[in-house]
Amino acid sequence: MPLTSTTAPPFVTVLVRGLLAGLIAGLLAGAFAYVAGEPHVEAAIAIEEAATHAEPAVGGHDHEDALVSRTGQRGGLFLATSLFGAAMGGLLATAYVLLSRRRRTYDDGRSGLLLAGAALLGAVIVPFLKYPANPPAVGDPATINQRTVTYLLMVVLGLVAVWAGSLGYRAVGGTAPTWQRAAAATGGFLLVAVVSYVVMPSFQEVPEDFPAALLWDFRLASLGTQVVLWTGIGLLFAALMHHDLRRRTATALPGT
Repeated sequence: MPLTSTTAPPFVTVLVRGLLAGLIAGLLAGAFAYVAGEPHVEAAIAIEEAATHAEPAVGGHDHEDALVSRTGQRGGLFLATSLFGAAMGGLLATAYVLLSRRRRTYDDGRSGLLLAGAALLGAVIVPFLKYPANPPAVGDPATINQRTVTYLLMVVLGLVAVWAGSLGYRAVGGTAPTWQRAAAATGGFLLVAVVSYVVMPSFQEVPEDFPAALLWDFRLASLGTQVVLWTGIGLLFAALMHHDLRRRTATALPGT
């Protein structure tokens, strides 16, 4: 039986735990991206540079060097993932507190783990299946703004799909068998997700001569980085909240 308490922890306490969980998970995700993703980025950049140098210089100008060196980009990878992780951990903690106010008791952090799973499904996996990540050598610069907007919109629609699944689960009623509630949740989620896939535009910008294995490996590494991030946030946040609840429960017991 999970520990419960009628006393809610202060929002600042929950927020700090979310930020800490996100920061640590971000560093773990950065390490995964460095090990699993950087070799594929290097290979994609090599392909892009080979194609660039094969083209004649326009107007007699040489091709410009990158503003940030690859060494600087590698170092910035950990900074970016840690800051992004901390921000996502803060959002997760805020959502945890807002949803907890609708209940009379506060669980041991399993709600935070479920929220992290919902974010992974709605904000990462659903958009990824429609708009998978592309390495540096892939993509038309002229469509970057359109692709950014549509991706962000797909993130919103993915979260709406998760919300629709949650509504379907609750709409069946608590007395219904578990399989019926699961079926209703799956149906609500798939309805929004499939409609979103059909309505949203597609972009086919991968060159025909681009190595398929490299593209696939890069996309798997990108998805894996997000999986490590959100799994880490969920597990760490749940562990911190469980520890906090055990401490508060022990303090509240008579004779302690």
